[in-house]
Amino acid sequence: MTLGPLSSAPGELEPRRFIARWDLDKTYLRTDFDTVRDLLRTAIERPDQKRTVPGAAALLRELGRAGVETHILSGSPEQLRSRIEEKLKLDGVRYASLTLKPNLENLLRLRFRALRGQLGYKLPALLLRRCEMGAQEDGAGRLVNEVLLGDDAEADAFVYCLYADICRGAVDETVLADVLREGGAYEDSIRDSVRFAKYIQKGEVVERVLIHLDRQSSPSEFRPYGARVVPFYNYLQAAFVLYEDHRIPPESVLAVATDLVIVQNFERSSLSRSYIDLCRRGHLRRTRIDELGAALERLVAMRRAPAASELVAMLDAIRKEDAPPPSTAAQAVPIDYRALVHHHNPRRKRKKRRG
Repeated sequence: MTLGPLSSAPGELEPRRFIARWDLDKTYLRTDFDTVRDLLRTAIERPDQKRTVPGAAALLRELGRAGVETHILSGSPEQLRSRIEEKLKLDGVRYASLTLKPNLENLLRLRFRALRGQLGYKLPALLLRRCEMGAQEDGAGRLVNEVLLGDDAEADAFVYCLYADICRGAVDETVLADVLREGGAYEDSIRDSVRFAKYIQKGEVVERVLIHLDRQSSPSEFRPYGARVVPFYNYLQAAFVLYEDHRIPPESVLAVATDLVIVQNFERSSLSRSYIDLCRRGHLRRTRIDELGAALERLVAMRRAPAASELVAMLDAIRKEDAPPPSTAAQAVPIDYRALVHHHNPRRKRKKRRG
């Protein structure tokens, strides 16, 4: 759903390069892969049959319109590339790169752990992508920052936080190698990760780690990773966070909300609860609400707000909500990766419990 051109007001968005790194399965696509039958069904689905997580395509389109550079890193096998590319094209999503898992190569090399493992695949891939950037700084000498989006079905929170702490120089090569080894990575993946980490310019690169709660995990499960990790239930929540961080304009938030109302039949109360929930968990500071209201007024005046009544009700409810106590979101929490590595994959942990 298009709500009109982005605002061109000076200072509204930071004029600097910014990167979004997205997972695919259960973050963008509604994919089931817990059984062999699920994997086979996923492999033969046509692009138009693949289902998108509500709001994900809308947010990806808005990131593109805001000039954010999107890189997709997925555990889906390389053999699905053409189908995935066609699905992204159908959804109107623009992206800079699409990295898929070389499962056929892993199978031929008898690397069976790598077929399902994510740590030994995603971490070196993230580090390599960072190293491959033409420049890790912008023209003003500032590090190019990133937001990472994943889900609670695999090891995304663990991998993303480990990547973020490597980038800021908080994880040395000994700890990195130990964690990868304990996490089941193969030795060549460990060597690659240690080597790539040396070429990364250290600093606060990762601004946010956004985790889609596909399995309805409790947000409290992610507390060991600190306030940088924001578990979210729907993509309007992700849009609110990115908006407050000045990464997308107010029109983009309204576009995602409109998509959820018109395409997914979201109720107006669900829109406001999305904002209030993040406030109560300390992930939003209640800033830029007036700008959001002003953007909606402009769109209504131009008759480009097809879900105007729902959006007005959303803003009214947000304004009436009492402000939460001051957040401690800026405080960094040291993460013991050696202690967490054996519990980093929620899906495997659940399977063991069922067994």
